[in-house]
Amino acid sequence: MSNLPFPRLSPQVMADDGDALTFCSTCAFSHACLSRGMDKSALRELHVLVEHVGPFHVGDFIFREGEPFEAIAAVRAGSVKTRVIDRDGHEHVLGFYFPGEVVGLSAIDGHRYPCDAIALDTVMLCRFSFPKISVLAARVPGIQSELFRLLSRDIGRATLLAGDWSSDQRVAAFLVGMSRRLAARGFSASRFALTMARTDIANYLRLAPETVSRVLRRMQNDGLLAVDRRDVELVDLPRLEALAAPVLRE
Repeated sequence: MSNLPFPRLSPQVMADDGDALTFCSTCAFSHACLSRGMDKSALRELHVLVEHVGPFHVGDFIFREGEPFEAIAAVRAGSVKTRVIDRDGHEHVLGFYFPGEVVGLSAIDGHRYPCDAIALDTVMLCRFSFPKISVLAARVPGIQSELFRLLSRDIGRATLLAGDWSSDQRVAAFLVGMSRRLAARGFSASRFALTMARTDIANYLRLAPETVSRVLRRMQNDGLLAVDRRDVELVDLPRLEALAAPVLRE
């Protein structure tokens, strides 16, 4: 683990290309294949190749709502937000994706992307052809299970904020959840940058932007965290985790 603050890049947190036998470290499906005793050479005839794409820059669309669904993508570096625009032109932020997480799974059913995916900073992706992944899933049962697991995780995150939680609980759950997701990828669990705007965070948490700013300021005054523009340090992670526990179902 490198423990660098997100989104700083280094060889430890930037996925490599792998080689003829070794999966790329961002590969969302590698451990499912390896658990079946299958390495990359055993899968060569299926032509399941990962396409590295990018860079995408701030504001670039990775895909747009309504476009034909052809691929899912693992974030290799940077961060991505998904959103929809309603008939009145209002934006609704659906989620954020960080290195090692997969974007585009919600398009499987309708064969078209149901939302926009937009780069929040400099983003690199590993794109998987979904038809090829489907062929692989038929051959390696672990891949199908992994797809179900990834879908379940997406659905779980989407429903966590549906409860009648306080603004403090929502903000704490967002920060703790981000901390854990980044730590799992090798970044620092206590220091990271909020690559998304405060308005995006507020939109996602279903709070007013001034409420998010007020909660962050109060948490800083209470010694829970330190904020310097977009840089955040979780000073008292145990207290934040206790505050977030009802939302995160702990």
